[in-house]
Amino acid sequence: MRILFITATRIGDAILSTGLLDLLVRSHPNAKITVVCGPSAAGLFEAAPNIERLIIMDKMAFSLHWLRMWGLTVGKFWNLVVDLRNAPLSYLVPSLRQRHLGKVKNTEHRVIGISRVLGLENNPPAPKLFCSDADQSQAETLIPSGAPVLAIGPTANWAAKTWRVDCFAELTERFSQPGGLMPGCRVALFGRDDERPDAIRLIEAIPSARRIDLIGRLSLAEVYACLQRCSFYVGNDSGLMHLAAAAGVPTLGLFGPSKELLYGPWGAHCASIRTPEGFDDIHPEGFDHKSSGSLMDNLTVDHVEDAARNLWQKTQGAVA
Repeated sequence: MRILFITATRIGDAILSTGLLDLLVRSHPNAKITVVCGPSAAGLFEAAPNIERLIIMDKMAFSLHWLRMWGLTVGKFWNLVVDLRNAPLSYLVPSLRQRHLGKVKNTEHRVIGISRVLGLENNPPAPKLFCSDADQSQAETLIPSGAPVLAIGPTANWAAKTWRVDCFAELTERFSQPGGLMPGCRVALFGRDDERPDAIRLIEAIPSARRIDLIGRLSLAEVYACLQRCSFYVGNDSGLMHLAAAAGVPTLGLFGPSKELLYGPWGAHCASIRTPEGFDDIHPEGFDHKSSGSLMDNLTVDHVEDAARNLWQKTQGAVA
């Protein structure tokens, strides 16, 4: 049996689709699966079981990347095509059955929306990722056993969604001090290498004895393995937030000019907190996400600490 699974370009959306892929693997344990995804998300699927091929879709002019995908898949007969991108040429791939996402509702979480492709919206599968033994060994080296670890994701793909690094610095201090949620905790910082300049003040604010600086040092699978060794995660609305949630870490997502209803971290071990302003109220006239500065300033450290405390108590401080 062969399955063609066409998923997202962006890391966050690709992570949210992995529950469907995991369900397909479990339902068809002998299937050979080809995954089509964008280059930034490819690392999420390298260790997944039953993956026969990974087709990485670099965007091309005139949407020729879809023609390339068709050319790479048309030569095989597929028992099932699951298309979460509504790719125009996937209909022309020879197959027994096809399932296409169609129009997604903007009134439900993305996990629920994409689960409709297989009729699972009433029982949507949670995101599920895999990493290799080598990734886990690397994580053990980078985050050895010891004091609990607070994971921080201080960046996002646009500045308007980014809580100030000074706020993150104060929050980590509150967590670690006597009477805090995680007295004496270590702090692990995650992000891409090109995001380091945006996080440098936070890096420098955390004492070196407690700091685990992983920004720009890891593959996606290694990040996932490291997050599994953390005790709590706080971060902006980003793919990294969804990676933490998939790793099973109690995850608190920070929201302002994006919708937690659609993209909040998924799972009973997760929570979201947003600015006092609602989504419809926070965008200024002429808002441009490419040029706007942070719109998260009204989300105070007190607000985030209270939300973290509530989530900590809810999860009873469980470590993934």
